[in-house]
Amino acid sequence: MEYLKEFIDYGIIGALLLMSIVAVALFLERVFYFRKVDISAFKSKELLENRLSSNLTTIATIASNAPYIGLLGTVLAIMQTFITMAQSNLAATKIMESLALALKTTAAGLIVAIIASVLYNILVRKIETKLAEYGS
Repeated sequence: MEYLKEFIDYGIIGALLLMSIVAVALFLERVFYFRKVDISAFKSKELLENRLSSNLTTIATIASNAPYIGLLGTVLAIMQTFITMAQSNLAATKIMESLALALKTTAAGLIVAIIASVLYNILVRKIETKLAEYGS
């Protein structure tokens, strides 16, 4: 069952780390784009909105799916704990330690989701502001 622990530690946590890096990178790309965009160059508000909202779906997807990926890691780690308990005689303190460590992926998933949600909301507000500037 050691492979399951490795998958949880490196696979799940690694995926969450990658998701957070992607969310921050896309956020920064949008911020730099917003700084240089010339809204008067667009012929229609719809085209402007389309260009401004590029990459937002990916950030929103990361925000909504990170907790599920973290929860998957927790479920797998708890399954591993139960399998280990069935195969050996563990002390209660070791069982509690294993269950506590199993929750680390849920915590990581929540952290990624919170960060991505905040970044998404910041970008949505900036888009609303740019669209209001276009209309005036």
